[in-house]
Amino acid sequence: MVIGLSVILLLVLLLPFFVKRVEENLEIFLFIMGFLAAVIGKVLDKELLEKALEDPLHITIAVLVASLLFKWFRKPLENGILNMSRMMPFRLFIALVVILLGLLSSVITAIIAALILVLIVSVLSLDRPSEVRLVVLACFSIGLGASLTPIGEPLSTIAVSKLGEDFFYLLRLIGPEVLAAVVLFGVLSMFFVHPQQDREGLESDQASETYEDIVVRTIKIYLFVMGLTLLGAGFEPFINQYLLGVHTGVLYWINMISAVLDNATLAAAEISSSMGNSTVQAILLGLLISGGMLVPGNIPNIISAGKLGITSKEWARFGLPVGLVVMVIFFIVLTLT
Repeated sequence: MVIGLSVILLLVLLLPFFVKRVEENLEIFLFIMGFLAAVIGKVLDKELLEKALEDPLHITIAVLVASLLFKWFRKPLENGILNMSRMMPFRLFIALVVILLGLLSSVITAIIAALILVLIVSVLSLDRPSEVRLVVLACFSIGLGASLTPIGEPLSTIAVSKLGEDFFYLLRLIGPEVLAAVVLFGVLSMFFVHPQQDREGLESDQASETYEDIVVRTIKIYLFVMGLTLLGAGFEPFINQYLLGVHTGVLYWINMISAVLDNATLAAAEISSSMGNSTVQAILLGLLISGGMLVPGNIPNIISAGKLGITSKEWARFGLPVGLVVMVIFFIVLTLT
């Protein structure tokens, strides 16, 4: 069993990074890997199947409804963004964009927050380096903020489900740290994002989103979360044997691998109901912060980079150093508290 689960873990870690077809169909791939992990871990039963079918419902419905509303009201949103940007100082507006998207993502979902970010970047007049920095900082903020409720993103859905906790558990557990980080990224945007002199920015394909795109994305999200539920259950024996005794500080830094793998996948594999709150807190913060460092680390990164044509090198050039600094800051905070 251990060998089989180890092979699945390696496949999950490596294939999305090196095989383009897997990266493009990540949701289906993880669903298959989750099913295999549950079979190899000998945990696949009626109860788990019912749980895997139920867990994705809230976030899937939220994504579908928000996507439709976003499509229908896109034009008023564009006008509102332009009007707001003209009513206040540029730096304050940019900071509010980063902070508000981070806070709202826990309600409107990280996916919709990312789509709104794409729309904002497309409307604003910024030079390319500033646009890339704004997208990276906002995705850090969105990834963190969305973790505060189970409907925000798959990571929080999986964490709450695996721990058997209530809707507001993550808000209580990591709320202060997440809110501080969201504000920090907003402040950083005031210094790193500048209005452009000559237009040579990022191009968006946001206008091309169809009802078919929305339905396909909704189905993929359902399969994605379902696969993560199965993956987490399959790895439960593996986690209990090898990770429960690991120091929380070590787990925190191990989770930098989230920079190259969607953090919800790692949350499904690592978090166990046998862990204490401090361990879960360290795991989640390590995953959430490092998830913004590179494009594959989180769903908002993937959506924003894909729609705005941001390359992995462009993202890493800014995302890696920012993420490392924030990782160090929060490691010190966790160590002292």
